[in-house]
Amino acid sequence: LLSALTAAGIGPGDQVIVPAYTYIASAMAVVSVGAIPVIAEIDESLTIDPIDVEKKITKHTKAVMPVHMLGMPCKMDAICDVASKHGIKVIEDACQAMGGDYKGKKLGTWGDAGAYSYNYFKIISAGEGGALVTNDKDLYQKALIYHDSSAVCFFGNQLEGVTVPPFCGNEYRTNEISSAILREQLKKIEGIKKDLKKAKKYLAEKLSAKYKINMTNDPEGNLAMHLQIIAPTAEEACNIISCGVGGILVRSRRHVYTDWEAIMQKRGHLNPLMDPFKFEANRDIIPEYTHDMCPKSLDILSRAINIPINPDATEEALDAIAEKLLNV
Repeated sequence: LLSALTAAGIGPGDQVIVPAYTYIASAMAVVSVGAIPVIAEIDESLTIDPIDVEKKITKHTKAVMPVHMLGMPCKMDAICDVASKHGIKVIEDACQAMGGDYKGKKLGTWGDAGAYSYNYFKIISAGEGGALVTNDKDLYQKALIYHDSSAVCFFGNQLEGVTVPPFCGNEYRTNEISSAILREQLKKIEGIKKDLKKAKKYLAEKLSAKYKINMTNDPEGNLAMHLQIIAPTAEEACNIISCGVGGILVRSRRHVYTDWEAIMQKRGHLNPLMDPFKFEANRDIIPEYTHDMCPKSLDILSRAINIPINPDATEEALDAIAEKLLNV
């Protein structure tokens, strides 16, 4: 995400729109390049609301960062239409959605750039690390230089055909061992997806007569790593999880904007002279972050119950989950 934002030329004086429901890293990446995150509502798909994105656009907005949370696709056609209309970049955070699709097109490939993650919690893992994808040659060249501390200038022929002058960057180059592991993991992803979808469909069919199931913006493209029940009220959600299955998404804390302490309290860097919230260029573009600024998101997340899906789950194990929920 840092490489993508940097390569897109985003920095002080710029705003980037991020969803109210995502890991804090999405917003922190924006701050890390010197820009200011603007937080937008999600809708019942649990992904960023394109209508609210358009409402949040100002003359300082340079990009929107849709996040495919829990492997669930954002409405990428609507988001790209809004971005094109206003001349802003689309930086896709597909870190939780490697291998997912929206309307037949891979998540991470809709925008100007996409980011994937391969840490322990993702659909496939190399232990740690990630990747940037783009079909924009200029953005690619800048990201290439930035992600390798300009070391590309000194090793091999990586700068062959590159027209962008070298500049100072960071060290995000991965290692050979993780890469070797990842190459094997990539071979398994289609099988994992197939098993996840089969298990989710089985469980959803068991529960759909009693509960409202979130089928997301694209049920076929959804990675099916999780199933969500949307309860009519927050109180009912609490009652449902009393059976010991699932968790209420608003309680995930680090994934909900209200618990992004460093962002909410505008502490962008340990050194105040390097804090984007104190930059002169950002003085007039910093929103007033309040806990109640995204009421729609908080309402949805307080009613959304998340149930992880195991690709190795047997029908007997899924039946046991369904029985607990049906007996509430």
